[in-house]
Amino acid sequence: MLTARDLSLAYGDRQILNGIDLDIAEGEVIGLGGPSSTGKTTLGRVLAGQLLPDHGEVLLEGTKVGPAATGHPARAQYAPQSSELAVDPRWPVRKVLANGMAPDPEVLAALGILDVWADRLPMQLSGGELARVSLARLFHPHLRLLICDEITSQLDAIEQDLLLRALVGLTGRRRIAVLLISHNSVLRSRFCRSSLALDRQDDR
Repeated sequence: MLTARDLSLAYGDRQILNGIDLDIAEGEVIGLGGPSSTGKTTLGRVLAGQLLPDHGEVLLEGTKVGPAATGHPARAQYAPQSSELAVDPRWPVRKVLANGMAPDPEVLAALGILDVWADRLPMQLSGGELARVSLARLFHPHLRLLICDEITSQLDAIEQDLLLRALVGLTGRRRIAVLLISHNSVLRSRFCRSSLALDRQDDR
């Protein structure tokens, strides 16, 4: 489903990614770990088409991944670590969820999003609640790959488990592939079929 081959990317003189290969099958959950500053976020953004690699390519169902066309949500979506940066703080939850398309009732139910949140602003939600809202807005009928970048890092252990159980259940039913980026090896071992880890280029 997703095939990435020989991905390399540098920022100036600093090599961030060097010859990365990755395969994710339909409906599969793969983990990505490694120390800070090893390129996990950069790789996630490359796989989502938000960054272009200096070398290599990313194919999703045989088609090259790139920036989404206007009016057409990307088949690969990237969920950032800080949910508050992914939503407009001036918008009520109702508007956040309806941005671009009508919210999917199955997604709302699976992620535990309550009707009483509709008129609240993002700042009036807990971290776990906002993370669920932020994720829900990424689901659309053509979503094939969801890249989750440390989305549970600001949550306590119970909220982490609840959110990931809901997310993995939903993506499994819809055969959506997931790349779960997390420093937490326990979470990766619990929810991912397998994991890979990046290391620093200067450690090689």
